[in-house]
Amino acid sequence: MPDTEFGLLPTMIGSMPHSDPDKAAALVARFLPDIPAWPQLPQRSFREGMVAQYSEGFPGIVAGEEKVFVDTGKDLDGPLEKLYAAYLANDATAYGISADYAAGLHRFLGLDNLSPQAMKGQVTGPVTWGLAVSDDSGKAIIYDEMLSDAAVKLLRLKAVWQEKALGRISKRSIMFLDEPAMASYGSSYVPLSQERVISLISEVLGGIGGLKGIHCCGNTDWPVLLETEMDIISFDSYDYAQSLTLYPDEIRDFIIRGGAIAWGIVPTDEKQLAQETAASLKDRLEEAMAPFARRGIPFERLAKQGLLTPSCGLGNLASDDAAAHALELLAELSKKMRKRYL
Repeated sequence: MPDTEFGLLPTMIGSMPHSDPDKAAALVARFLPDIPAWPQLPQRSFREGMVAQYSEGFPGIVAGEEKVFVDTGKDLDGPLEKLYAAYLANDATAYGISADYAAGLHRFLGLDNLSPQAMKGQVTGPVTWGLAVSDDSGKAIIYDEMLSDAAVKLLRLKAVWQEKALGRISKRSIMFLDEPAMASYGSSYVPLSQERVISLISEVLGGIGGLKGIHCCGNTDWPVLLETEMDIISFDSYDYAQSLTLYPDEIRDFIIRGGAIAWGIVPTDEKQLAQETAASLKDRLEEAMAPFARRGIPFERLAKQGLLTPSCGLGNLASDDAAAHALELLAELSKKMRKRYL
């Protein structure tokens, strides 16, 4: 069984509104000392957005200020051969994430005096990335057999490289795939079969040696994702608590076999955030957990096999102060819940 007894310690999804990586890294280290996540800084540079950030090294990639696309007019054969050779050798050396694309990651790797229980990283998932990156005709590469296969292999190597880099901070790693596009699964926007979704995600997860999580901040068909080898469900329990309660039996089985839930309970909408306190969020979190307790999973077990996070990334907040307030609430809520249930 996976070691998922986090005891509702706090961590975060990834993005922050900062442009200064030093300030962002210091804030994470202050409020999330036990399970920090390196900060993605999309306001600092287009390259730090969740699509461009993982595009380095992809054959024919063009990461402009407006969009990320593949120029199929370039010679792709050599770069594809190089990518496949690295994948087969599980050698991610040439497919890391540079400081130009992840200043927060590299700043965090340089911090001293860290002794976390685990270190969290994140990679954009293959469904979301494959739908967001197009070829030069405007067609999403997920619908191109060759390019989508290459994308999965690139993202797997990004996860391999990142997990190794974060291992310098903690031997216990947690890697999330961020899959916001899965909120549209089953619609005309994501006309992919269940088998294809499971195959794409499973191949990326297969490169991760530590704990594996999937984050989706909206409603999705969680039983599909539960067919993968993920250890942690990460979801927006502030606005979409019912998205898990629709599947009580599947979630109960997931918990019983050792799975964990990352409860995204601190809102990332500025108006909502200003209205909440740690006490009000505790009430809301307990309400989100209650349906599972009624299905036979004690609150104490949900707490043991749980993490607390913001509902999504903090990158869309208007100020650094708002992000600090969100993390402060998160840390305070964690203390209240741990005192009550653990």
